[in-house]
Amino acid sequence: MSKTIWRPVCAGSRVSTLALSLGLGLLSAHVARSEDVTLTVALAANPQMQTAAKLIDNFYAKYPGIKVNFQTLPENQLRPTVLKDVATNSGQFDVVMIGAYEVPLWAEKGWITNLSKEYVAKDTEWNAGDLTKPIQNLVSYKGDMYATPFYGSSSFMFYRKDLFEKAGLKMPEQPTWDQVAEFAAKLDDKASNTSGICLRGIPGWGQSLAPLTTVINTFGGRWFDENWQPQLSSPKSKEAINFYVKLLKDHGQRDAATAGWQECLQLFTQGKTAMWYDDTVFAGPVIDQASPEVKGNVGFALAPIKEKPGSGWLWAWGLSIPKTSKHQDEAWKLIAWLTSEEYIKLAGEKEGWGTVPPGSRESTYKLPEYQKATADYADLTLKSISAADPLKPTIDPVPYTGVQYVTIPEFEQIGDFTSQQLAGAISGQMSADDAIAASESKIKEIMTDAGYIK
Repeated sequence: MSKTIWRPVCAGSRVSTLALSLGLGLLSAHVARSEDVTLTVALAANPQMQTAAKLIDNFYAKYPGIKVNFQTLPENQLRPTVLKDVATNSGQFDVVMIGAYEVPLWAEKGWITNLSKEYVAKDTEWNAGDLTKPIQNLVSYKGDMYATPFYGSSSFMFYRKDLFEKAGLKMPEQPTWDQVAEFAAKLDDKASNTSGICLRGIPGWGQSLAPLTTVINTFGGRWFDENWQPQLSSPKSKEAINFYVKLLKDHGQRDAATAGWQECLQLFTQGKTAMWYDDTVFAGPVIDQASPEVKGNVGFALAPIKEKPGSGWLWAWGLSIPKTSKHQDEAWKLIAWLTSEEYIKLAGEKEGWGTVPPGSRESTYKLPEYQKATADYADLTLKSISAADPLKPTIDPVPYTGVQYVTIPEFEQIGDFTSQQLAGAISGQMSADDAIAASESKIKEIMTDAGYIK
């Protein structure tokens, strides 16, 4: 950029007042342009986040001096990319989207900014009192928020009401997993290439292990006992894992070991599966993207249970500011806008109420337009969120918190390795018992090296 040199005007020079005014005006414009800020933002490639990118011009209208560069990545790519950036202090991102698992761990390490102290308490426009408490707690550490919740969610069952009626079946408000297996067997239709159920099988601690861990919990299993001894091979945990693998192999979608929520969303909306157990956040996209034969025939039920009465997970995607960001004040303006009541109304009016980030604000559920558009699933979403208890996720006592994950730094490595073994079992490369044995051996090694056990 060229450098502008401003020379002082002598009293006797022939510069008119108008010229001086124009010169100062040009100086102001030049200074304003030089102070423009571009924020680099890492987002998960979920439908609600893609809506945010579409609406960014409305943010520019409010803050013309701030520009945003969205880098939208699939979850399995987002997590290592963002982790590497903040852990190495490289400062690539000004805003990062992180989940409930990362927030307390990264806050403890000092990688992300304490938003409560730096911004929330000072920003009179951003209504922190409107946040739903379970979700606010997920993005907090020692009582302070380190992320603003973009959305909050639990898990429940999607199902095709027309296929159930045709088969003479009735979905309870909260089915058992045994009932789900029976339904899947009766609804599985190889002739029409329609699976009885779709479940995540793709490796990743936040992919296949999210639904599987809720199955382990409700079957009475757990990841660790009170002394951090691995428990995947305990009878109830093993039963749950074998059940999940068998259900997918017998009545799940094709190539289940490579399918995540994206593939299940597509299969369900295109009428290629009768049931899908996954995140409540996908209720809106399911309705919006459903084919004509599916639209109007979508039903919802609470997460299936076995022994433990509540089995839905609890999750939040939040927006955080890395300590290395050089534009923290501008970053706050962006995340405050993206998680505001103003943005939720804008998203509903411009892109449809099914695209609104759910679960984060109580006021969302009081909007007449939202109530009307989400009547089939909004109350069930809140009920699922309220029922999940990350402090007591299992029947037997455990030394960890988190419903569909274990809030320790080592769980990312543990979960990724274990899910790889289970993908091998789902695809038929090994038995579920062999996958469990290999996983437990690796978990013991990791936990011993980390000093949890001797």
